[in-house]
Amino acid sequence: QVQLAESGGGLVQAGGSLRLSCVVSGRTFSSYIMAWFRQAPGKEREFVAAISRSADNTYYADSLKGRFTISRDKTKNTLYLQMNSLKPEDTAVYYCAAARFQRGSYSFAPMYNYWGQGTQVTVSS
Repeated sequence: QVQLAESGGGLVQAGGSLRLSCVVSGRTFSSYIMAWFRQAPGKEREFVAAISRSADNTYYADSLKGRFTISRDKTKNTLYLQMNSLKPEDTAVYYCAAARFQRGSYSFAPMYNYWGQGTQVTVSS
């Protein structure tokens, strides 16, 4: 069993920054492909970013490239999402997710076996 716990969300003004964290417990952190997704009110969950097991490869939603950075620290069993130049449209609940095996694109949500409870990010204009 794998448990994921996000933190770091909050209220920030447009143009500001936040860093989200996701602590993974229960199994070997390095065994999992990790990702961030988000869901805004009234919208479907969407892919934000993903990172390979070794952290050698990262993937981003096209609209977020250059503003968001995903990283992982195997010594802390923690996944991060650094978010800069935040916009009101970034307001959403952000979820971290873990996948044991790759099935298709890293943005394919059904590939991920485990999900956190989410952390709210609100960007005011």
